[in-house]
This record gives sequence, structure tokens and C-alpha cells, in this order.
Amino acid sequence: MTCDFYDIRILSGYSTTIVLDNGRIEEITNSFMNSAGIRALTGGSWGFVATDDLEDLDSALKSAEELSASIDRTVPREKTDLAPISKNARSARLSVKEDPRDIPIEEKIELIRDIERHARNDDIGSTTVVYSESCVKTHYQSSEGLDLEHEMFRTGFGVTAIASDGTTHQSGRESKFGVCGYELFKKYDALALAEKAGTIATELLHARKPEGGTMSCVLDPELAGVFIHEAVGHAAEADLVLEDSSILAGRIGDAIASPHVTVYDDPTLHEYGHYPFDSEGVLAKRTTLIDCGVLRSYLHSRETAGRLGVVGGAGGTGTGNGENTGDGCVGGNARAQGCAMPIPRMSNTFIANGDMSFDEILEELKDGVYLKGSRGGQVNTGEGIFQFNSELGYVVRGGEICEIIRDVSLSGQTLEILNGITAVGNDLAFHSGRCGKSGQTVPVSDGSPHILVSRAVVGGSG
Repeated sequence: MTCDFYDIRILSGYSTTIVLDNGRIEEITNSFMNSAGIRALTGGSWGFVATDDLEDLDSALKSAEELSASIDRTVPREKTDLAPISKNARSARLSVKEDPRDIPIEEKIELIRDIERHARNDDIGSTTVVYSESCVKTHYQSSEGLDLEHEMFRTGFGVTAIASDGTTHQSGRESKFGVCGYELFKKYDALALAEKAGTIATELLHARKPEGGTMSCVLDPELAGVFIHEAVGHAAEADLVLEDSSILAGRIGDAIASPHVTVYDDPTLHEYGHYPFDSEGVLAKRTTLIDCGVLRSYLHSRETAGRLGVVGGAGGTGTGNGENTGDGCVGGNARAQGCAMPIPRMSNTFIANGDMSFDEILEELKDGVYLKGSRGGQVNTGEGIFQFNSELGYVVRGGEICEIIRDVSLSGQTLEILNGITAVGNDLAFHSGRCGKSGQTVPVSDGSPHILVSRAVVGGSG
């Protein structure tokens, strides 16, 4: 070996997607993967090669080594010291109760047709249902002697219903995705969720837009989860910290949020972002990002942990800038889409439960708005500002939920909102999706209980 370090990730598997558009099959796609991503590190430079030729991995490794050496000669960088792995992962296979491959395609199509029918009512003019399943086996090997495998199933669906009164269009969307097999459709009532999507779209037709201004608000688990993922989780990714693109840079040990707020990233949970070891072969483990308002850690790859001088070696919950949470482990959040280069990413990121019921939070709110669901938005991790759109909302008066409102936006300064969280519920729930960064998307979940924010800017998003 001429390089300082190398690793090889071999991925094999398949994915199936079915799209039903207004009751008609728009797409049935079967994709197959059998390829490898190979990294080689020389000095401070990485060489990377992706290949479909699994019969000649030695040649691909040699190419990656030559590339890293060439870059290191041409543009020398400070030597990269990877944080050591202190606790080895083990191979794993996530078993499923119902293998999707055993279910005939005709049965899957009939299922999504049934979902589509339940999303319709008299006001619904357009529907889309997407079904997806995949199974991918990952084989990881490194020059340090690691040799690991894991196999993962992911299954789920999403349904969108669009209602119209001739001039206004409103949509409702529901989805469920999990690290499981076809049993997902027994665990969750897909038909009831489809009806809910249609009902929400119809209700929003008759909703009014909000009166804008700064006010108190309650965020439901989905919108609060999106906030913690987008505004906090991304800012905690150590590569953005090193690039000075995060408001959390240099803040380890600082109180950045209300004492009510504790935030974890945990790939060991069997939510959509689950994995037993990351794309560098590092054991998956819970990371405490915020502990009772205090920033404790960033999300690390082995490289970022080494560059930030993290104490303890790679493998879980250690912190940046030389801090140590006492368990002797950091890293475990290097992830890649397919055979791409691993980068620091979230997995299952969530606000931990507090001790208040939803009714108690509404009583604490008294007057304000209750915002539910998410329709995306924007966040600037470097400046710490964000703007999200909720799916719908309600005016709250005297602790009672009143009329529905639509096209509602929530905006503010990330740290101001974190410090303005005055109550946290006890009803943690997760929502699943795919997170994009640096041209790569990976499956994630974000979660939260209901939370009460004392002051936020609420306005119209439409």
C-alpha cells in the first residue's frame, strides 16, 4: 500500500418505485445496483474512484491511490489524521416480517390504487401516490482491517391530494417510510392517511390567511422536527463548522438554547435514518447535540473529528474542539448516497421529550397560533436565519383551538427561537424523508414533541 489509508464500500441491491398519477400508472421503475466506491488518502489529499467492475477492485484501488498521491504532490495540504476507531462495529442484517420481493407487483399496484381512491372527495381534482421499496447490502473494508456487512430494507409511500374551488388550489400530503418490509402497511393505516390528505386539502380551501406579526406559537412534531433538522442539525455538521458556514462554530459548551431543549442524533433508532455503522465503518451511536440548552457536540466524520482535535476516537458521542463527553467515542455520522464520498450527515435527529401534555402547552400559550406540518422552506446555517412554511395552522384563543388558517410561514433567528422555547411536550413523534446536501440525498428522520415558542414571526407564505 502506497497511501496512508484506503477503504472500499461495495453496494449491491435494488429499488422499486411505482407512481400513480390521477389514477393512472405513470411509472414503474426497477433499478439495480452492483458497484463500489474506493477512497485512498495520501497526506492531506483524497483520491476517489467509483466502479461497476467488481472483478477488478485492485485496479480501482490502485487508481485511487495514484490519484491521491498526484493531488498531494500537485497541491500539498496539511496531513489529514483520521480520528481512531475506539470500538469496532459488527456486521448486521435487519430482518423484515414481510419481504417486499415476495409481494406480486399487481398487489402493490392495487394497494396504491386503493390509497388513491381514499384520498378523493368531491373537492379533490388531482392525486398522486408514490410507492417505494429498496434493499441494499453494504460491504465495507479498510486498510485498518475492518471487514463489515449490513443489509437494509426501506419501504414506504406518499400520497398527495389537491383540492380546487375553481380559483384556489390547496394540497394535503401524508406519507410513511420505514426501515422495514411490506409489514409497514399493517403497522400504519394507509387508507386513513389518504383520507386525511384529502380532508386537509378540502379544509384549506375554506381557510383564511393569517394576520402577520410577531407572536407566540405552538409547533407540532412535524414542523418542530423540520426546524431542528434544518436550522440546528445542518449547523451541527462538522464540515460546515470547519468551513465557517455555521452559527454553531466555536460554541461548544455554550448555552445556545432554552434549558428545556435537549437534541439528539441517533442512527441506532429504527427510524428511516437508521444504520448499524456509517459509511466509514464507524459504529452507530447516539450523539448529544444539545443538552439542556448547552451545545455539546457536532456531527463528525473521522476526518472532521481529527481536524477538530476531538478527544476519544471515532465511534459515537464525542464533541468538537477537543471536548469529551466522557464515553471516549466520536464520529459515526459520515454518510454517502450510493458509492459517493462520505460526508458528515444527520440520521434521526430530534428534540427529546419534555414533561407537558399538548393541552397543557395550549393552556400555556393562551393566545397565538398552532402550526402543523411542513411545506419546506429555507435556512442559512452561516447567518442563522430561517423561513419555513407550515401545511396549515389554527388560531388559538384562551388556550382553545379556533379557526383554521392557511399559507402560513414561520421565520426568525435560529438562536432566538431556540432560546424562546418555553415548553416541550411529552409526545415525541418522527417524520421521515430524504435530506439533500452536496448533491447527495440520504434517508433521514426528524422528530420532536409539541413545543411552545414565545416569540416568532408568523406571516403569509402564499
